[in-house]
Amino acid sequence: MYAMHYEITLPADYDMQIIRNRVADRGHMTDTFAGLGLKAYLIRERDKAGATLNQYSPFYLWNDTVGMNRFLWEGGGFQGIVESFGRPVVLTWSGLLCQRGPASGVLPCAATRERVVVPREADLAQAARDAVAEVERIARHSSVIASACAIDPRSWERVTFTVWADTPEAVVPGERYEVLHLSRPGFDELAPSTE
Repeated sequence: MYAMHYEITLPADYDMQIIRNRVADRGHMTDTFAGLGLKAYLIRERDKAGATLNQYSPFYLWNDTVGMNRFLWEGGGFQGIVESFGRPVVLTWSGLLCQRGPASGVLPCAATRERVVVPREADLAQAARDAVAEVERIARHSSVIASACAIDPRSWERVTFTVWADTPEAVVPGERYEVLHLSRPGFDELAPSTE
């Protein structure tokens, strides 16, 4: 699994309905994208749910690099972002775990993303085990669709990403997003059902 995320920060007076319409028109295009486990079309809207800015911020969990590379390099989708907004920095992490939650069949409402630096003195195997344990704990929450963790070995940053069927509890750390659409063509491979 590979996690990928980019952020497109928009002007304070930007009409976010433009992004909502874009996702309504184009979001279905990744519903069958080969190699994609999950794509969450995310926004943060200034002065809503604690957001201080307007942002379009898609987050991906890839089952393989073939699909990810096709998306980025072969006109498989990212070129549309570049043409509309310029070329954003694409953050990537090596995946540790994606865990299906009790609400995995429900429509999404929100997402959270927490980024934490793995301390230099940390035992890396223990840091990975701790990240996995955290995802397993979060994924037990009744309104979780899926939760995942990954680490960027370049910056030693850990990301925990969770998709929620309801607004997440205040105790869940990290940035909060509204989910406009959730594509999950390879979700069963990414997070197999335990039933």
